[in-house]
Amino acid sequence: MTMLAILFFLVSLFSSSYFPTVVSSVIEHWPPATSDHATVQDLHREYNNIFLHGNRNAASHRWATFLLDRSHQMSEATITMFFTAFCAVSGSPVRPSDYNRYRLTLPNLGGGFSIGYMHYCCWPCVCDTQDFIRIDTKTITLATGKQHTFHFAVIGNPCDDPEQLQIPFMQPFDRRQTSIADSAREIRCLEDGTLEGATLSDHGYVIINMFFDSQEFDADQTVVDGGAMEDDFDHTYTPTPGRMSSVADNVDKSGRREFQDEREYILQCQDRAKNGYNSGMGEIFRKVCAVSPINPEALKLQLPIGGEDGVVGDGIVDDCEKGVDEDGCSEGASSSSHNNSDSMLDARNSEL
Repeated sequence: MTMLAILFFLVSLFSSSYFPTVVSSVIEHWPPATSDHATVQDLHREYNNIFLHGNRNAASHRWATFLLDRSHQMSEATITMFFTAFCAVSGSPVRPSDYNRYRLTLPNLGGGFSIGYMHYCCWPCVCDTQDFIRIDTKTITLATGKQHTFHFAVIGNPCDDPEQLQIPFMQPFDRRQTSIADSAREIRCLEDGTLEGATLSDHGYVIINMFFDSQEFDADQTVVDGGAMEDDFDHTYTPTPGRMSSVADNVDKSGRREFQDEREYILQCQDRAKNGYNSGMGEIFRKVCAVSPINPEALKLQLPIGGEDGVVGDGIVDDCEKGVDEDGCSEGASSSSHNNSDSMLDARNSEL
């Protein structure tokens, strides 16, 4: 070996030992973010880059973070369009339409309620949303350089109690025993107790989708257009699953004219609960949320807004009808049937 070769070898050894390769955290330009012809399918094509551990079950936080990491590349209209591309509950890619758009009334972090819309893979997501999903804000920077505050659907952090991810439970469809760790493989906890790949809202909860065309109102106002799952539901109203309602002013900000109202599914949600949540995602999403549900006291907290960007960790295509992912939406589920469960909103709620 020549002296030059020996010198080269020693330099290479020294460099690799003392100067390890630094992996860049810079988000590269995503062409669909600025394309005039972008569609939800552009996001769907990123499926295998977003979900690295086997499936998307109850892992919509991964979709959300992918988009929020690239918000500075997009206009308000573009980022809103991309958030309609997946179901907040199942994580399933969806093709947004009036028929899979549901209007709901949900509690806000900090008090009051918001009326808005969600796109779902199938109707049981309405039931799970009412039980676990709440609304919070987050301000993000768009391509114009200006900041904009959006309303997002959020859940509690399942990594508040990581041991719960290993506890077995029975899926209602085939009576097979599983666990969150087995069925929702993207639910992974970091050593500091945060959910890998999650982005947090202003109050510190896990963002799983946008709450579209959201309108807030005070807690002391009467809920008349939503709140279908409340005990004081007007029983003179006849729920009709699949019935379409029209937007009051003919067309809303999204350009859509119709939707399904959550009230149409109150009886089906009650029946689903009585039967062990045997449609939709079954127990999976519900088990994830029940680890650390957002309790009523947390909804009243008025926290200062701002500070950290909230990004945690590192942050084709199926649908409910095909049941592509293991333990995902059940075979045969469609916009009229879905899978996800938790026989109890957990002892936690009764303790609060």
